[in-house]
Amino acid sequence: MDNMIEIRWHGRGGQGAKTASLLLADAAFNTGKYIQGFPEYGPERMGAPITAYNRISETPITIHSNIYEPDYVVVVDDTLLESVDVTSGLKETGAIVINTTKSADYLKKALKGYSGEIYTIDARKISEEALGKYFPNTPMLAAIVKVSKIMTDDELLEDMKGSFKHKFAKKPEVIDGNMKALELALKEVEKIQ
Repeated sequence: MDNMIEIRWHGRGGQGAKTASLLLADAAFNTGKYIQGFPEYGPERMGAPITAYNRISETPITIHSNIYEPDYVVVVDDTLLESVDVTSGLKETGAIVINTTKSADYLKKALKGYSGEIYTIDARKISEEALGKYFPNTPMLAAIVKVSKIMTDDELLEDMKGSFKHKFAKKPEVIDGNMKALELALKEVEKIQ
């Protein structure tokens, strides 16, 4: 399955990593791809480290296991860099996307010599600006789409507009903020040197 992209998400319970992985799966499915999106359940509680996964492919997916050698890793909470080996199995040809404002030097040290591409985004600033609250999952969703090129920016925005209308049918006032968060994140994700 040469065309398959595997993504591992690291976050904390309540930050929306699981939701973001499922939204990514839905969006990729809607562009005609085969998908998997699933969490790994442990002692789930607010603030506890959680892991979620995506597989996205042009052909049917026959693997049904966790992802041990991802192409991409998304880190929703940079405090996990101190306690979880987020680069475990991460392919050097892939990339890691981190919600952080920490320096490039700190990140390189925390990532224990990972030599693939490292991208950062300030999902807190974006979500607070767009939504008035800290919901990092929407900006992180846009960031991983931008970095992985799973779909175009326009495909993501178009799909998410429909998805948010459905998801927030009883709270339509949050749709514009979530769309703004996606748009800002697509512009603000940065590769560190």
